Amino acid sequence: MNAADLPAREAMEFDVVVVGAGPAGLAAAIRLKQLAAEKSVVVVEKGSEVGAHILSGAVIDPVGLDRLIPEWPSEDEPPRTPVTADRFYFLGQSGAVRAPNLLMPPLMSNHGNFIVSLGDVCRYLARKAEALGVEIYPGFAAAELLFEGQAVAGVATGDMGVGKDGHHKPGFTRGMELRAKYTLLAEGARGSLSKILIERFGLAKNREPQKFGIGLKELWQVAPQKHQSGLVQHTMGWPLGNSTGGGSFLYHFGDNLVSVGFVVHLNYANPYLSPFEEFQRFKTHPLVRDTFEGGKRICYGARALTEGGWQSVPKLAFPGGALIGCAAGFMNVPRIKGSHNAMLSGMLAAEHVAAALAAGRAHDELSGYEDAWRNSAIGHDLWRVRNAKPLWSKLGTLAGVAGGWFDMWTNTLGFSLIGTLGHGKPDSETLKPAAQCRSIVYPKPDGKLTFDRLSSVYLSNTNHEEDQPVHLHVRDAALQKSSEHDVYAGPSARYCPAGVYEWVEEASAPRFVINAQNCVHCKTCDIKDPNRNITWVQPEGGGGPNYPNM
Repeated sequence: MNAADLPAREAMEFDVVVVGAGPAGLAAAIRLKQLAAEKSVVVVEKGSEVGAHILSGAVIDPVGLDRLIPEWPSEDEPPRTPVTADRFYFLGQSGAVRAPNLLMPPLMSNHGNFIVSLGDVCRYLARKAEALGVEIYPGFAAAELLFEGQAVAGVATGDMGVGKDGHHKPGFTRGMELRAKYTLLAEGARGSLSKILIERFGLAKNREPQKFGIGLKELWQVAPQKHQSGLVQHTMGWPLGNSTGGGSFLYHFGDNLVSVGFVVHLNYANPYLSPFEEFQRFKTHPLVRDTFEGGKRICYGARALTEGGWQSVPKLAFPGGALIGCAAGFMNVPRIKGSHNAMLSGMLAAEHVAAALAAGRAHDELSGYEDAWRNSAIGHDLWRVRNAKPLWSKLGTLAGVAGGWFDMWTNTLGFSLIGTLGHGKPDSETLKPAAQCRSIVYPKPDGKLTFDRLSSVYLSNTNHEEDQPVHLHVRDAALQKSSEHDVYAGPSARYCPAGVYEWVEEASAPRFVINAQNCVHCKTCDIKDPNRNITWVQPEGGGGPNYPNM
């Protein structure tokens, strides 16, 4: 059916629409109502509930919560465990060397931070927002931008009840238009609407390309005698080679819970590398494997991370709204922390929106927000670590981390000997042809400590309406065969942490299979495909993972 033949969508008017109920979006909504209680604010969230699509380590720096909700330390929520021990190791295949805490740059300390489920934090923030009068609509994916002239004027949620072939099933309903004076995009890393706006308005012009990593995480309940409440442990090195960036985390919190995760920077070169399999290998290292003996894995997930930092943050303001949180790219890579900056950016944007509304303005550019962030706590946080990622990429793990630590120390004193380094290529351009690389044979999973993708996806509670259009769009099928398969040996089957992509070898020709039902919405395919030939778009609202406490 053509768009012209569809019934008109219903429309609702608000002062502000926020896309995404993560830390940035909810902080923005709360701050808006704190400043202008009479203004109408709505938050749309593609997950089935607030927190369903939230995945992070997470050790949080409470600076954002402290500023937004000063009374939070006296409340029982969100559940949190104070950090009591902070350890950093370099791993070899069979051993580990601990870095003395005294040598670590001060900003790397986790003293005063808390181990949490970021999903629990978001559910807490949602309750605070609703108590202030914010409307929150989970299960509705913002699928389309609305414009008035050249200005963004809100979003439309996706139609529900569309079959795989495009037909309208019984119960088909049109999406809703949510029109607003200002629209804040808080979609997280590689947000699909944010990506459109960055291109439409040239927001990344004169910026370094955004860089990404993929973070994979499991939640375990371990034996009580192996639980060390408040322990934060990070590693670099094995199983990754010196030329591949990444590392691990282990956080002990709650009721004998351990968050274990692994990050691989997506500028890696070998198309045979599998981030998922590297994660499974990491857990077999003598430093950590005993932690999981006798324990139970209870959840799994994966998500892309923004890693470009200071140099890669696009212009944030556009006519009618702004980017906030990881949609803008505010993660501090060495600290593996972004939620504090996400909240601060949401609050900062909200303050500029509130001022604009008070002045009777609408649909204009929030230039004050753009001008303010680099001189704010966010800018100060990212400025000090701006060379850590480029040095790591250029020099490899050992020399790069050493150089990054030195640069962070000098930046603590207010200067840098090397200025501000660039990132080079986008991550889609860093793979080498398979003929130039050595294949990697990974050990088979044992089902106790190491696992396969499909059993892992099961633990993510991922579900999509089966009869709906595939939300992973391949622009040119012939190019996928001639390049992604023939030149790069099909890396999509390895970089995807959920078994979405397969190359099935058949007598006539290899066939590219997309198992969209498995997708955990990590967005890695949208980032790493060597031809930028795969585009992730929103599936029907409510689909995807349902993380209970990640």
